[in-house]
Order: sequence, then C-alpha cells, then structure tokens
Amino acid sequence: MQQGSFLFYHRGQGMTEYIIIVALIAVAAIGVYSLLGKTVRNQVSGIAHEVSGQSSSQQLNQARSAARRSGTVARQEVTLGNYDEATESGQN
Repeated sequence: MQQGSFLFYHRGQGMTEYIIIVALIAVAAIGVYSLLGKTVRNQVSGIAHEVSGQSSSQQLNQARSAARRSGTVARQEVTLGNYDEATESGQN
C-alpha cells in the first residue's frame, strides 16, 4: 500500500512541474503578443492585401508605426502611476 501511494506522489509532482512550465510559457507569450500584437496584425494584413493583388502600403506603414510605438513602450519605465499608459489599457 505504501509503495503505491509513493508512486502516485511522484506522478503528481511531475504533472505539477509540467503545469508550472506551461503557465510560464503562456505568460511569456501573452507578454510578447501584447507588445508586438499590432505590428503582427498589420503585417499579416499587408501580406493578405499583397496576395489578393491589392496595395499594402497602408498596412505596412501601420506596421512600422506600431513597431516604433512598441519599441518606445518597451523602453518606458513602468510604475503603478503610469501602468495604463504603458499597457495601452482601454485602447482598441
């Protein structure tokens, strides 16, 4: 009986470690997407326009602007006083 419960403990420990690693990867992915989300969306939009034979200059300019903005936000010091500005909370 004791040996079976010991094996169950190790299986639970491995699953817990796996969940923690997956959660850390998810948090990192959310951070990267929130920083570069507008840039990626505009670049994909530009590609879609080019594939359909339309001009994508507007989307590419928007992607460049979003990339510059994300660089500025990344260099900004974030405190509790300016957190909304740094994360662009409330903006679409």
